[in-house]
Amino acid sequence: MKHWILGLAALAAATLPASAQTGPTLAKIRERGHIICGTSPGVAGFSIQDAAGRWNGFDIDICRALAVAIFNDPDRAKFVPLTSKDRLIALQGGEIDVLPRTTTWTLSRNLGQGVTFTAVNYYDGQGFMVAKTLGVASATKLDGASICVAQGTTSELNLADYFRKLGMKYEPAAFSTSEEALKAYEAGRCDAYTTDVSALAAVKLKLQNPDGHVVLPEVISKEPLGPWVRTGDEGWFNLVRWTVAALVNAEELGVTQANVREMTKSANPEIRRFLGLDGKFGEAMGVTNDWVVRIIATVGNYGESFDRYLGSQSRLKLARGPNALWTQGGLQYSPPFR
Repeated sequence: MKHWILGLAALAAATLPASAQTGPTLAKIRERGHIICGTSPGVAGFSIQDAAGRWNGFDIDICRALAVAIFNDPDRAKFVPLTSKDRLIALQGGEIDVLPRTTTWTLSRNLGQGVTFTAVNYYDGQGFMVAKTLGVASATKLDGASICVAQGTTSELNLADYFRKLGMKYEPAAFSTSEEALKAYEAGRCDAYTTDVSALAAVKLKLQNPDGHVVLPEVISKEPLGPWVRTGDEGWFNLVRWTVAALVNAEELGVTQANVREMTKSANPEIRRFLGLDGKFGEAMGVTNDWVVRIIATVGNYGESFDRYLGSQSRLKLARGPNALWTQGGLQYSPPFR
């Protein structure tokens, strides 16, 4: 399969389709020779560096998929670690091309900040972690507790709303980064640590005594996560949005990293459109019509990426939950490729 993928490189990179309506972002990326993606400083499962310094994770796969769509080379993706406070500012200022980092879609962020949300790649919610020695089994019993939280996050706002709604008091301990907040919690400076439930599962593994801590059952918010782009470049917005959709749609259609080449022989009209055998959707977005084939051959479909970094094949062992396909009772749903 590797030779087949590399064999497409010349075709993919040789010419830009004549009918492509490329915007300034894609043109700049092509001229530069690589895509720049914002990422978290390190959240297991989503974006983290291995011992060799290579980035891996569920969010990282989106950036590599974009690099494959544009250059047919996943290594044309470069990563810039960003704190919660700096992530949207970096995108606004043009330091990065796309922010496929755990960043919640909210109305205030979508209004007047010069950034636009593209698509949900992970449905999450905020929770709490406490030491078992605290003797607390529910977030409703945290009245008067001190809570560690990262500044500039929806977690900080949700925390205030939750305690106000329940008529409870708490002592906020806000830190510049999630890493600082976690260290403070582990050092005993706070009674609880709060962030998205998926992140709690990841950071719990980093603690010196993971078994000494428990994630409480309450989920206090909706946190739809996914990649962001700068407002005003519709062509780039479309390519990012439909790249996420392609990963989800591939899983629904049974197109995998292992069988995608065989699937190009299918007579199914839906699969033929999706894989670029009929129609010119790829060209309309400034890439080749086989862009989906190349993406799936490189990173796999949504389910494969989820299992690899978050699910059954990972240390986190997270259930799909709302991130299951809509056909399996979840919320993941791709618009039609037609």
